[in-house]
Amino acid sequence: MTQPNNLLLELSGVGKHFGGLTALSEVSLHIQQGEIYGLIGPNGAGKTTLFNVITGLYQLDQGTFKFGGNAYVRCKPHQLAQAGIARTFQNIRLFANMSALENIMVGRHVRTHSGIWGALSRNASSRAEERAITERARELLHYVGIQRPTHTLAKNLSYGEQRRLEIARALATEPKLLALDEPVAGMNATETESLKTLLQSIRSDGITVLLIEHDVKLIMGLCDRVAVLDYGKKIAEGKPEDVRRDPAVIAAYLGGESISPTQESGADVGRDSSRHSQTFIRDEFRPTDNGRE
Repeated sequence: MTQPNNLLLELSGVGKHFGGLTALSEVSLHIQQGEIYGLIGPNGAGKTTLFNVITGLYQLDQGTFKFGGNAYVRCKPHQLAQAGIARTFQNIRLFANMSALENIMVGRHVRTHSGIWGALSRNASSRAEERAITERARELLHYVGIQRPTHTLAKNLSYGEQRRLEIARALATEPKLLALDEPVAGMNATETESLKTLLQSIRSDGITVLLIEHDVKLIMGLCDRVAVLDYGKKIAEGKPEDVRRDPAVIAAYLGGESISPTQESGADVGRDSSRHSQTFIRDEFRPTDNGRE
């Protein structure tokens, strides 16, 4: 099959093993430039493992990985960051005792050129570059909607602001692909809607977004295309309205056409045990008698 010429990321037959455990098996997907692409699946499906392969934290055991038309084999995270892939994590990973501005400046240094000599000598070129880094960091603070003073320590920001600060730091690397691992986890409805608007702005500014999220309602309302993983395999891929009707997806989330009382109570900790998430899943995937969504 001929792939579109605006293809940004292409995975073909990707596999990842940990001893005798197969975390990913024959996963293939492609992401086009300018898309918001969603990756969903029950807990343990392999979503974060796939993110770690894409961003260089894990090395794939089989298959191929291409980004921007170039093949990448056994690359380190900093090499993929330089290539244009930036990410955030499920658990916030900020420098807690550094200011909001300084956290973003750290991300910006992947695009700087002064080096050790420039830092030691403090020559005119390195000073100019540092001023540019600071100014860009200020712009990104405003862009993601953090209105606090720039010297505010990261640990003193609210939870939602810390999530936005992580996104700002990732944007400081000038990514072509922004990979976000559960960015709205723990947020209320207002914060989620606000972040949705930010992600749409990021896409409008030409950055492709790859999104892992358990908030299925958000995924279905935001993403251009969605892929679903289950037990390390891709079971569906396509437009949200098609994926939500796929029998394999319904079975993966609901075990069929209904949620058992055990699942409803959240006792099934091996799958998506959050009752809040189960409510979204039920609303999005359970078929109705009249065929309406």
